[in-house]
Amino acid sequence: MIQHVSLPVDKKVSARQRLRVIEGGAGRRQASALTQTPARAVPRRRHLRRSERFAQFLCVLPAVALILVLNYYAIFELIRISFTDWNMLKLDVHYVGLKNWKWLFNAAAQNRFLDSFWITIRYAIGNICISIGGGILLAVLFSRLSRFFSVLRAVVILPKYIAMSTSATVFLFLLNENFGIINQMLATVGLTPVKWLTNGNTAFISLLLLTGWHAIGYGMMIYLSAFQGISKEYYEAAKMDGATRLQLFTQITLPLSAPTTLFLFVTQFIAAMKVFQAVDVLTGGGPFYSTEVLVYHIYTLAFVDYRIDRASVVAVAFFLFVMLVTFATMKWSNRNVQYES
Repeated sequence: MIQHVSLPVDKKVSARQRLRVIEGGAGRRQASALTQTPARAVPRRRHLRRSERFAQFLCVLPAVALILVLNYYAIFELIRISFTDWNMLKLDVHYVGLKNWKWLFNAAAQNRFLDSFWITIRYAIGNICISIGGGILLAVLFSRLSRFFSVLRAVVILPKYIAMSTSATVFLFLLNENFGIINQMLATVGLTPVKWLTNGNTAFISLLLLTGWHAIGYGMMIYLSAFQGISKEYYEAAKMDGATRLQLFTQITLPLSAPTTLFLFVTQFIAAMKVFQAVDVLTGGGPFYSTEVLVYHIYTLAFVDYRIDRASVVAVAFFLFVMLVTFATMKWSNRNVQYES
């Protein structure tokens, strides 16, 4: 069907203007024809979108199933077991209500729960101080971009990639009271050998030395990346105002590294609270329970005393405490930590 395009009647209109009017009318008709989508195409597109979404859901379904089974189902099962009397020496399991929770709080002095809890807190504080404080100092020391300092950074970060069980086995030989290398070095300079692993205080220090040596390189690398992300303009402006190196570090570097410090605090706190391998290999919780952290206490209840019910109660209490500290830290950081450079 041919549609007529009305042209101006004025005789002064040129042929080029008439051609523009005709082409404009044809373009509008072609555009309107393209924008008119058939009614059947809309449901088809919706069906394709739904099928694509369903296919994407099927791709992530195995990962979601593993997370639900290995994480959330395990947590709910742990809570359920805490209300039973599951003893591995008996076949029958019965629900006993809050009996295990009463045991936890009423006999806390006798079941070593509070002792293990305070040992874990002390260990977490010491480990955080070593990893964060030592990481900052090493990052400042090795911040120069030279080949020599690159080698030193690699040497410091290397223990992070060694298995904790292997590192603890090496420290067993280093700290041995009779034929350990460290005591032999002390004897050569006339000092008395130290009972590194048979005395409660020195065993705790030895545990901190092992885990701190293992984690300090990680803190150093995280702080190095944070320092390199700080704009040089802040330092140049402060130097023009006469700021010293100490003032540059305390007034610029540390405040702008607050998000990194928060990240390291949360991750190192959780890692320190659930330490197990170092204690199991190096000290075995001894001597006289001086290094029995909370996770090792849970292991002892479950696989030495065969009281799965009491181990589940301690594990649930431990989980709630870690979640509470992490939540409080994140709430505090939202008000006090600035994430803008």
